[in-house]
Amino acid sequence: MPELPEIDAAAALPWAIGALVAVVIIVALVIVIRFARRGRRARARARTRLDDLGTRLVELDDAAEELEIEIAMSGALYDGRPPASLRRARLTAQHTRDDAFAAYSAAASDGVHPAAQRREAARLTIGIDKAMAVIRSARAENEAWVAEHTTATEQIAVARGRLDDLRTRMGDPAALRAELARIADESEWEDAADADADARDALDEAAAHLAEAERLAEADPAASARDQLRACERSLAHAEHSARLLEETYRLVGNARQAVGDEARAAESAIRAAMGTQKTLDATAGPKLAEAIRVAETALASATEVAERRPVTANERIARLRDRLDDALGDSRTQQQQLRGARSALPGSLNAARSALARAEAVVLDAEVDARVRLDSARRELALARQAHDPSEALEASRRARLDAEAAATLARNRKRRR
Repeated sequence: MPELPEIDAAAALPWAIGALVAVVIIVALVIVIRFARRGRRARARARTRLDDLGTRLVELDDAAEELEIEIAMSGALYDGRPPASLRRARLTAQHTRDDAFAAYSAAASDGVHPAAQRREAARLTIGIDKAMAVIRSARAENEAWVAEHTTATEQIAVARGRLDDLRTRMGDPAALRAELARIADESEWEDAADADADARDALDEAAAHLAEAERLAEADPAASARDQLRACERSLAHAEHSARLLEETYRLVGNARQAVGDEARAAESAIRAAMGTQKTLDATAGPKLAEAIRVAETALASATEVAERRPVTANERIARLRDRLDDALGDSRTQQQQLRGARSALPGSLNAARSALARAEAVVLDAEVDARVRLDSARRELALARQAHDPSEALEASRRARLDAEAAATLARNRKRRR
């Protein structure tokens, strides 16, 4: 067997040191590169890209709303059915917007790598730009068709019919507002407090725009009245939104008045069940649950005190105390007890989510992207809660919907205060 050559340790030492230094340098470079990619400048660049994306997303959301106005204006001109190009553009805008809302929220979350944020912002921006191009093309195609196949007089007649129809459907908003004042404190419907006046004013504005369109058509039958008619349609949309807000608020307050007694009794039952569970716990967990029970009893008493004139508030307080009580119980209940508790809490939690969503929709009108993203998330979660077959999943989704709606309303109101 051949002998292995002897290794000169003295000669090999410099090579070993050099290799070690090279490894240290490489590791240091990797750390520096990773730090740079996550550092302040990288985060700032990613934040700029996300801000730009947010601006584009708001533009798409507004363009989708404007598209609804075009569809409303043009539907009757196409024998009662909106043109195919506008319908396709609406679907494209809605799908792109809804997907982008969810993706934006995920990309803007803490912990996402700045490079990933930049890539996602670039991808979503491309999709938004494509959707905006589809919208512009569809609107241009529609304008060309309208100019070629209809007259200003025909367009004015269609707008006049929509105005008269909306007046009839709205009835007297002031009567509905007066009924709200009779059954509940204004704090329960403050976001709709001016809805009746807003609806009337918007109808008057629509009539004024329509009269101007008629004047222009009489002066020059060949002239286009589309700008005035578009302004008329915007006013009609505003009036309809205000009337719908008032009706929805009235329905929510009425439902809350009917449900608050049952919700209070369900909460009492949940507290008694928690007391039974507390007796089975050890000396460590028992006092914590006992304190949670005491807080729940106080919250229930507070909700009961205001239930007569503030039923929506009472139901929301009950929903929150059920949330806190469930958190305190944790895994101390059996699966069957958890299921019974979820079934008991779900109706009140859904009502609280719906009322929070209605308030958010009343104020998130021209808000910035973060408020719109939260509102979109609230709608998604509420839809999930309604569709879920498992009571526990439905309850969790309804709670997320309420929290998202409350956050959206807060963001929108804070922006208005800054103006």
